Amino acid sequence: MNAQPHDIAAVESLLAFWRDAGVDACYGEAPVDHTHIAPPPAVKAVQRATASVVTPLAGVNAEDAIAEARRLASGAATLQDLAAAVAAFEGCPLRGMGATQSVFGRGNPNAPVLVVGEGPGADEDRAGQPFVGKAGQLLDRMLAAAGLTDKVFITNTVFWRPPGNRTPSPQEQAVCAPFVERAFALLKPRAVLLLGAASAKSVLQVEEGIMKLRGQWKEWRLPEGAVSAPVMPTLHPAFLLRQPQAKRQVWSDLLSLAVRLETDSVEDHG
Repeated sequence: MNAQPHDIAAVESLLAFWRDAGVDACYGEAPVDHTHIAPPPAVKAVQRATASVVTPLAGVNAEDAIAEARRLASGAATLQDLAAAVAAFEGCPLRGMGATQSVFGRGNPNAPVLVVGEGPGADEDRAGQPFVGKAGQLLDRMLAAAGLTDKVFITNTVFWRPPGNRTPSPQEQAVCAPFVERAFALLKPRAVLLLGAASAKSVLQVEEGIMKLRGQWKEWRLPEGAVSAPVMPTLHPAFLLRQPQAKRQVWSDLLSLAVRLETDSVEDHG
């Protein structure tokens, strides 16, 4: 019996759910793919177009690029300086893969919360600001509902749009990490919100999927130990657009964040 269109759509939605939840392996005595659905020609074309550019740093010397990123980041005294340093940085291979400009951050430069997403998409590439598309609009609405609108500064783990809006690679994130860490050091937030599996894995240096990490307070401490903050990993708003029933989980995480900020504020003035 041939599969009906709605059956295929349901399976594709489930696969998207697993992917964004961080599921990257199934265990059994032998590998058997029970979920494979041949992508349509348009998807195959995108995969062929981007496959050649999903390579470790595309020939860039990783150590030299990271050293240059650290040099530029360390010279930034403000978040505005840091945005200019990012724009001048040429060591991230994503810069030459079709991105039109760097996308650093937006929000309150004195915010008590640092929000770190994964990477800019097409809307962000055009605007030069993170989270301005549909996912960003949903994020803004949820932050507003939790009373956090003016309490966040938003950035990403990479600052150039990956081709085909794919997830940034760990190598690409590593090259940009000195800028993310410098933003953390300059802002000295009271809490950090990590959006999505790629962000959580990069910042926390862990391998667990986002479904296992979300809702649990972690800690981010810079190597020199001068700056640290509690961290809440949660689901990416782009995931919520496909799986709106998961909004209650993110809402729970945002409320936990808001309560922690309020509690810390009371203790600071107690």
